Amino acid sequence: MDEKIKNPAPARAAVEEAGKVALKDLDVQGITALVVSLAEKPFRARQIAEWLFQHNVSSFEQMTNLPKAFRDKLRQHALIDTLSPAYEQRSQTDGTRKFLFRLRDGLKIESVLMFDEERVTLCISTQVGCALDCRFCATGLMGLQRHLTPGEIIDQVLLSERIAGVRITNLVVMGMGEPLHNYDNLMQALSVLTSPQGFALSKKRVVVSTSGLVAKIERLIAEGRKYRLAISLNATTDAMRSKLMPVNQRWPISELLAAARNYADASKTRITIEYVLLDGMNDTPEDARRLMKLVTGLRCKVNLIPYNTTYREFARPAEERILRFYREMKNCPVPVTIRWSKGRDIDAACGQLITKEQGT
Repeated sequence: MDEKIKNPAPARAAVEEAGKVALKDLDVQGITALVVSLAEKPFRARQIAEWLFQHNVSSFEQMTNLPKAFRDKLRQHALIDTLSPAYEQRSQTDGTRKFLFRLRDGLKIESVLMFDEERVTLCISTQVGCALDCRFCATGLMGLQRHLTPGEIIDQVLLSERIAGVRITNLVVMGMGEPLHNYDNLMQALSVLTSPQGFALSKKRVVVSTSGLVAKIERLIAEGRKYRLAISLNATTDAMRSKLMPVNQRWPISELLAAARNYADASKTRITIEYVLLDGMNDTPEDARRLMKLVTGLRCKVNLIPYNTTYREFARPAEERILRFYREMKNCPVPVTIRWSKGRDIDAACGQLITKEQGT
């Protein structure tokens, strides 16, 4: 476990319902072991995986190439969905849809579905709450309650497709929680989601965000992972970043960007540097010039993100301050864009809907 991060309650495989196992919490070997334990041939595991991840079924009755007796046994010992829809908001301005999902233990998480030309992008959560307490983040108001299981991560994708009736083309792991804090469960889920025998999403269309867990970035490198990586930087000095993001006290900017360079070189991918603009905190011309210097020589692009105001002391800069920051970076050697947030009329930033519902 990374230093300075409190260990949450263990991620429970969804085994409520009289001991039933959640199929999507299992990898291929796990499904095969379950099938064999039910006195069936191992090849049935491949058929089950196809029904779950390619046909996105919600009941065992839909698995029509399985014998009825086997489907009955599966119904007695296993369950398909690990979460259920609890609430939905839909933007009247850009069509963004935000889903509140209820987990089997009653806790709730959020996912956001966004539409942009040819892409349908889903932003998913990896934890219920978050331990890192970034000062400007709504999810941080919740604290960390637990990790999501692999099935709970996967089901956000599958249920969002069922509800919206669309095919998701891009995945961003930027919702509630610090993705790399739930490393093992996330990697298992992404392996299924990017497998040709699973959901078959291209790794190039998966972005994993981190607030700066350098040890886990190094593990990504060691394991040869090639997902696109997004770094939440949000400040240009260690003093300010430590104030905004306590994780910086463990891994300061220099160590974080060194790890980012190593990952970009090893994976042959371009890093995304996320920079949330906070009024009067990190949005000065001096900040812009320092940011330009920090990213020089890094295979990356920079996303400037005007803050979505939540419930703390931070505010969104005026549009002129946002544009001034952007203009100051006009000579930056890497691409710089302003990411105007989608779904602002429906609290689409991660954690906003659930904390508002809870009255936090």
